Amino acid sequence: MAANLSLTGKERTFRSEEIIVSKTDRTGKITYANDIFIDMSGYSEDELLGAPHSILRHPAMPRCVFRLLWDTIQSGEEIFAYVLNRAKNGDEYWVFAHVTPNFGADGEIVGFHSNRRVPKPSAIATIKPLYAQLLAVEQANPDRKAGLEQSYAALKAEVGRLGFASYDQLIFAICR
Repeated sequence: MAANLSLTGKERTFRSEEIIVSKTDRTGKITYANDIFIDMSGYSEDELLGAPHSILRHPAMPRCVFRLLWDTIQSGEEIFAYVLNRAKNGDEYWVFAHVTPNFGADGEIVGFHSNRRVPKPSAIATIKPLYAQLLAVEQANPDRKAGLEQSYAALKAEVGRLGFASYDQLIFAICR
């Protein structure tokens, strides 16, 4: 199951009418992957099921965005986010993700559901510089935890500087 840890520099795409769907347990381990997810990721269904969703993490993706995502969905709320993923062979692909918690009969979170759509090129052109800035903040600190904290603060500050009250507001403004 070892992924190609290098990057090919090639971008994968999927059709606008296609939706990548996955489900995870509370810890982020994949419990369901639709055929489009399997095709885009380059992994087989057997390789994906039980694997952490972070198997797709692209090194150019700032960790603070994932922290925001996890903080939001673990609090029982949904989130929309632009995410750059890495396929098994090192190709990359952008998605516009909608992640929601799944609740059990007792009202407790039992897992998470994510639908990913093709993002608008204009939205990616807007988000790429922000993500590069956040990644630079993370990487400037040799202490990974401190770098994450600094980039998370930088994310909140930049969202405010751009005139938005939240990351969600920024995302909805650029997805139109």
